[in-house]
Amino acid sequence: MDFYILLGIERGASLSEVKRAYKRLARRYHPDINPGNRTAATHFRQILEAYETLSDPDRRRQYDIGVTVSQEDPPFGVGFQGFDFSTNVSGASAPTFGDLFADVLQDPRGGRQAEQRGADLHHEMSCSFQDAMRGGQCRITTTRLEHCRTCRGTGRVRTDDHRCQACHGTGSLQAARGHMVFSRPCAQCRGTGRVAEMTCSACGGRQTELRTETVTVSMPAGLEDGARIRVGGKGHAGRHGGAHGDLLVTVHVEPDPLFRREGDHLHVVVPIAIHEAALGAKVEVPTLDGMARLRIPPGTQSGQRFRLHERGAPSVSQGTRGDLIVEVKLVLPRLLDERSKALLREFGQINADDDVRRDVTIHTPPHPPEGP
Repeated sequence: MDFYILLGIERGASLSEVKRAYKRLARRYHPDINPGNRTAATHFRQILEAYETLSDPDRRRQYDIGVTVSQEDPPFGVGFQGFDFSTNVSGASAPTFGDLFADVLQDPRGGRQAEQRGADLHHEMSCSFQDAMRGGQCRITTTRLEHCRTCRGTGRVRTDDHRCQACHGTGSLQAARGHMVFSRPCAQCRGTGRVAEMTCSACGGRQTELRTETVTVSMPAGLEDGARIRVGGKGHAGRHGGAHGDLLVTVHVEPDPLFRREGDHLHVVVPIAIHEAALGAKVEVPTLDGMARLRIPPGTQSGQRFRLHERGAPSVSQGTRGDLIVEVKLVLPRLLDERSKALLREFGQINADDDVRRDVTIHTPPHPPEGP
């Protein structure tokens, strides 16, 4: 399986081209988009392995030259076997001295491959305004890469002792550079020609497998729309003993028909009657904690605002609460009988219209000149 062909890119592709190719294919074959499709899941694992290899400079360099690094430490040693004059090494394509020894003088032990942290997993969820204000716990289902249960994340399983397929039991591998032929110990069998393990058939040596899990997410009180919650260690599994990535949950808070939020402050509109605005009253005001009583002073105007301290939204970062801003809206009564109309007429006679509009200046446009 050629990783370049798998991603549909050229061998000289840049890192940005590798990333673009991976994102394009991941959107097509991701298990969340193809639930229950095993073929798509297998193809997605191959795409992920190709991306992890070609996006890492060291792993890509080893892949390009065909070097397989074992997790064990084979004995170091390179032998010179002689010359091979069947290869043309003249012209512009002739290898340099550095090219001749670039591969054969590398330590075949290679050491343990560097630990790679798993990628973060992103998820989106919606919740009501009241749930966001109260906080609590919710359960979400995710599909992520987890360590293979068959090989326990090593990519290889123990088997009966058998002949090494890499070196065909000889214990060494030959490499020709120019006219010179070198021999070095086989990294797969540590130069013994025999191995007692094989690539895990369950994960194909990728060390991971797709697994669906239900995760409990704790939501702090006072979450805003678009807030992100990080759940540590619930992302994709790492490779070569690396740590898991994290689960990043983006929360979408549904709007509330009663409250409007601005930062940690909440706004609410409360209707009042004419007599309450004129004479003053105590009215019931809805809050996050239930109903509260608000004193309306005499002479209150429609649109006037009152502040109830620490009755707003909880602050996630500061541990405090905002305020509740109450805006009163004057509501005219329904005139159901003549007695109510008479009282309003009497009220209007006592309170002259000039007193109501004394601060309002009405500008009358000039009349156009009359014609001859």
